[in-house]
Amino acid sequence: MGAHEHLGRRRFVVGAGTALLGGGAVSGAEAAVVDGPLPEFHPALKDALTFPLAWGRSPVRDFRAWRRAARATVEEHLLVERQDSTPYAPEFGDRSPGDGFTRESVTVSLTRYERVRGVLLTPHGRGPFPAVLLLHDHGARFDIGKEKLVRPWYDETRLASARPWADKYFSGRFVGDELARRGYVVLCLDALGWGDRGPLAYEQQQALASNFYNLGSSLAGLMAREDQRAAAFLAGLDRVDARRVAAVGFSMGAYRAWQTAALSDHIAAAASVCWMTGLKEMMVPGNNTLRGQSAYYMLHPGLARHLDIPDVASIAAPRPMLFFHGGLDPLFPAEGVRVAYDKLRAVWRARNAEERIRVKTWPELGHVFTDQMQDEVFSWLDDVL
Repeated sequence: MGAHEHLGRRRFVVGAGTALLGGGAVSGAEAAVVDGPLPEFHPALKDALTFPLAWGRSPVRDFRAWRRAARATVEEHLLVERQDSTPYAPEFGDRSPGDGFTRESVTVSLTRYERVRGVLLTPHGRGPFPAVLLLHDHGARFDIGKEKLVRPWYDETRLASARPWADKYFSGRFVGDELARRGYVVLCLDALGWGDRGPLAYEQQQALASNFYNLGSSLAGLMAREDQRAAAFLAGLDRVDARRVAAVGFSMGAYRAWQTAALSDHIAAAASVCWMTGLKEMMVPGNNTLRGQSAYYMLHPGLARHLDIPDVASIAAPRPMLFFHGGLDPLFPAEGVRVAYDKLRAVWRARNAEERIRVKTWPELGHVFTDQMQDEVFSWLDDVL
């Protein structure tokens, strides 16, 4: 037996990966996957990500010009064209009295592909009112979407599912109802796969995303475009003060909130709870993102070659933005949150608007949006809108 035959498979493949990265070739080398689904050479892929279009790194020094260029780069990677010429053609129905507000269903065309049903809450009194585009989470729970945030007065079965969800994540509250009681018009719609647009099975997500890519489109891009259009629809309602529209979300909804603020000038402020991190710091062994599946709703292929996650959120600067994080949140490593917060602060500081960004870690909390966190968000909205 030759000396090379004593080498373990892992040692051999590491050597093979090193040779290939160095431009060499290894005959018969096996593909290696480590730490679950990460490729053996993932550190080299990370090192190649320098985010050259980030503010401060980009050669563009005029912020407005940078903002236009960065937004155009993000939009190019959505793989879904703008839908500005598609009529919303809203249909309203299923009205019901709430506690200080009126509930109604609304069905709109956010794209030319499909009609989307949502809920609209309007405070009692004379408008126009400030408004919130309320964006639901993922949570691997697909039978309810908008119902996670707005009490479903129209369906007892969904209410039975929504109540324990609100208990688990929102201290028993329906966040949309709380906002409407405080005087905000609230719009909440189902993303593809949830509620009236589902229910999708967890294990179907990756195939759904793959099919979008095969069709020259993108699941994450569709969600981004729909949220962008929803913001414009909400701002255009007669009952809404178009200058005072915010995006608010938890978990995937938080991602959607800052992303919508980056892509839409209709959003005057955004509050994001439990979704902000540096990409490199998130892509570590054991992180939920590495499992695929749910990650496809937030994956724009190739965008990381240009911008980090907080760089995209920074396109919204210098508008007011709030980011909360639970110190015990297993989905977002503390180092990733720190890196992201530092980048965000730097951008707002460069715009002489550091007072307009609020970042906070709740050390005793996990992946939740508790009543105490909600009350701080509500007070912040009252101040900035």
